[in-house]
Amino acid sequence: MGLTTFTIDFAELKSNDSLRLWVPFILPDSKYKYEKIINFLSLCESGSRPKGGINDEDEGEAISLGGEQIGVDGNLDLSKIPYVSFDFYDNSTKGKVQDNDILICKDGALTGKTCWVEFSLFPSSQVMVNEHVYIVRGNSEINQKFLFYYTKTDLFQSQIKDLAYKKKAQPGLNLDHLKKIKIPLIPKSEQAKIVAQIEPIENRIKELKDEIENPQEIINMVFAKEFGFNENLFNEFGKGMTAGTQIAQDRGLRVFKTDFSELSRGNILRFSTRFHNPPTKKIMSFLDSLDTLQVKDILLEPVHRGASPKYKPDGDVPVVKTGHLKNGSIEITQEEFVDSDFYNSSVRSQIKNGDILIASTGKVSLGKIDLLEEEQDLVADSHVSIIRIDDNKYSRQFFTYFFRCILGYFQIERDFTGATNQIELYADEISNFQIPNIPLKAQQKIVDEVKSELDKQEAIKKKIEKERNKIDEIIKKAIK
Repeated sequence: MGLTTFTIDFAELKSNDSLRLWVPFILPDSKYKYEKIINFLSLCESGSRPKGGINDEDEGEAISLGGEQIGVDGNLDLSKIPYVSFDFYDNSTKGKVQDNDILICKDGALTGKTCWVEFSLFPSSQVMVNEHVYIVRGNSEINQKFLFYYTKTDLFQSQIKDLAYKKKAQPGLNLDHLKKIKIPLIPKSEQAKIVAQIEPIENRIKELKDEIENPQEIINMVFAKEFGFNENLFNEFGKGMTAGTQIAQDRGLRVFKTDFSELSRGNILRFSTRFHNPPTKKIMSFLDSLDTLQVKDILLEPVHRGASPKYKPDGDVPVVKTGHLKNGSIEITQEEFVDSDFYNSSVRSQIKNGDILIASTGKVSLGKIDLLEEEQDLVADSHVSIIRIDDNKYSRQFFTYFFRCILGYFQIERDFTGATNQIELYADEISNFQIPNIPLKAQQKIVDEVKSELDKQEAIKKKIEKERNKIDEIIKKAIK
């Protein structure tokens, strides 16, 4: 779209929920009339906040889907399924999901992400959404599959971005905003033809997705080969409370014995089963058999956390929080800012190019680790630890990869403190973690091997993106 010039009365600026001085999105010309999407929906509602929280382990309960389960590819991400009680599900008057529903994330960094529901994927047919997700269900005047494909287009997503309001620097869609979104009045018979064109592309995308491997498993495989441990060791260790362990199978009930002398291992007196269980001791013994350093031996300065930000909606320095660490990239969003005064006064929170950031608070998120490779003024909040490595002593990329393999992340699982969602990883524990003492050249060899394998995955993702663009073009062409 070229540069658009227009005039507007100042009085019009007050018609939105917040003062908007940006160029609004303009629907492209179409041979079809545009109509509000709400006129073609039989249901458009969000769920309720689960009472008593959610349970990540009890598979006998009802399923409660949130933003984390809405995959970027339009499918459900069921690598982690949250559950609520049957009583809560039975007594809820809204938010109950049916087969072939469309889900739309309504707030935060995930605003606008959509996915298609297939009940065949669920262990239970009692499924609902929480308060962060809308259920969208078309009426008899629209093809539900066409409606879903439409939600994935730039045409729909641009309207989402234009309507997303700002509240405490967080974007989001309320129900009134969602009802304002427009859709071209393509006859239902033509919608079916469009779906028929798109389905072969979706099948190709599914084939490509089947070729994608979990990046963490790739990293684990390379380290297993280089250091001589069983690459399935991560499953033996099992799933735990921290980010790295989530690729593993659930742990079963374990009963074991340990000597009192074992309780002295570590910097604090530990009675935790996660510190003394056989898989942990097995990996500790393997790591002890290697020539290792401690993290504190390679630092330019002590490990430290960021600071609690003083947010400014008109600030220009982005804040990096736990949610921005993706265990493979850092998602620097334009959502939450501080101003230059805070940036200059809070030296401890400043992030530099080459810093390694590790999520240090919260169940599941704790242990996410990423390397910043960007020259930009940024600050870390108080839940993110900053690690500055002397690159004459150690490879930053090797360090990051190491803590995504079982030899690294088991130490995070072993050494966090606290319980439930209040788990913490402190600077002293990070500083005392063991890392392989191998030459920089050997580290680079492993880094290159990991990157080569990950690049293959990125090539597949680009093919998927190219196919998805074809879907967008089919719908754009249909409305011209």
